[in-house]
Amino acid sequence: MHYGRLVGPVGFSRTVAIKRLHPQFAKDPEFVAMFLDEARLAARIRHPNVVPTLDVVATQGELFLVMEYVQGESLSRLARAMRDAGTRIPPRVVSSIMAGVLHGLHAAHEARDERGEPLAIVHRDVSPHNVLVGSDGIARVLDFGVAKAAGRTQTTRDGHLKGKLSYMAPEQINGQVTRQTDLYAAAIVLWEALTGDRLFAADNQAAVMAKVMNGSVEAPSTRMIDAGKTPDAETKRGLDALDAVVLRGLERDPTKRFASAREMAIALERCVGLASPSEVGEWVEHAANDVLTRRAIKITEIESSSSVDGGIGHDIVGGASHRHYESETKVEVGHEETHAMAPAPASRPKVLEEVASQMSSISVSRAGDALPPSSSRRRTWLVAAALLFVIATIAVVLVVGTTKTDAPRSSASVESASAPPPPASIPAATTTATASAQADVDAAAAPMPMPSARSSAPTKPPLRAPPPPTAKKPSCDPPYTVDSLGRKHFRTECL
Repeated sequence: MHYGRLVGPVGFSRTVAIKRLHPQFAKDPEFVAMFLDEARLAARIRHPNVVPTLDVVATQGELFLVMEYVQGESLSRLARAMRDAGTRIPPRVVSSIMAGVLHGLHAAHEARDERGEPLAIVHRDVSPHNVLVGSDGIARVLDFGVAKAAGRTQTTRDGHLKGKLSYMAPEQINGQVTRQTDLYAAAIVLWEALTGDRLFAADNQAAVMAKVMNGSVEAPSTRMIDAGKTPDAETKRGLDALDAVVLRGLERDPTKRFASAREMAIALERCVGLASPSEVGEWVEHAANDVLTRRAIKITEIESSSSVDGGIGHDIVGGASHRHYESETKVEVGHEETHAMAPAPASRPKVLEEVASQMSSISVSRAGDALPPSSSRRRTWLVAAALLFVIATIAVVLVVGTTKTDAPRSSASVESASAPPPPASIPAATTTATASAQADVDAAAAPMPMPSARSSAPTKPPLRAPPPPTAKKPSCDPPYTVDSLGRKHFRTECL
């Protein structure tokens, strides 16, 4: 397991944990299928007590499984640190850790695929090595590499056992697994965390298998109580309750175990109470202080080098820099204990070429790609036409409003001006041409008289010379004409 930085666009980056399939295994289709199956299954499990999978990267002949980085330590190393110190993990801390593990297993057992069909996941490798306890006080399950699930592309060959023998249920050795198989393994982890000892320990695998199949299991409280000490009544009740949960989980008959991991977690929570996350986190930091400090220093180095390099992720391999690119994501890899890594081969194995081709064929749909190019262009033209229509409508309204507003001002200025009186006589031809021009603007040839538009009854007009006696006065009802723009033009002969 490695850790490094996941570098994205616009300066985004985060610390991640990286599971690496070594090049020699990348040439084996069975290992590649198992690796990709693990990523697919883990991505369907969404629970705080399961380490989430973020991405799968295939580049330069290698496969990387990118997971969320958790600042913490595995339960196996924490238990070893307690044994080396000659102490045991407090029962309340153990109960809190294992209750979280059981809730995470229940989420895996209940996971469904994209169509809502049950995946029927069975972890098959529940052990202290696959329980990660964070400094935030949360226990998480990881490593679904050998999990059994419906629709999995990689299957177990006949005669092959997957998992650790000392944590296998009897039916798993016989080739049959159910969710109760994971409960049996969780009960073994619980027994060992409480006692600080191994439950099925032997010199060889055959002896371990014999103990799993036929060995007797004693209650954990027999090893938790120091010789010569008698616990008080309350402690004794709590230990008896823990014994009942552990021994029920270790029943060889799967039907006698708990019906689900959640049921077992609830029973465990009622035994001696659970330590708070802050209490568990303080215990983790105390038990693994040196390891967490060294890791924090290395992570700081990776983060600082990432910022200095301008966001380009890389890992140092024997003094050489190898960049990893997958789409727009770059992963820089470091090792937990040492930075020495085997360089990637120059050419990809055939199986990884197939994986890369499958990954490149996946199309990502965006909101803007919902319509084909032709529909998109048609929509653009429609929007442009609608905008032009709105702009034209607004312009017409503004012009009409300006015309109506300015008309009274023009009339007022005309009335207030001291215009000279009109000529003494107006020829009849001119009058006839003017009337014709008001009916049809385009056909007008004679000059138009000055308009005197009024919206109300006309006031006393200025004094003008009377028409000649020989001219016949036309009809003045009404005394004005209306042009094509709706403006009134008073006839001079009617004034």
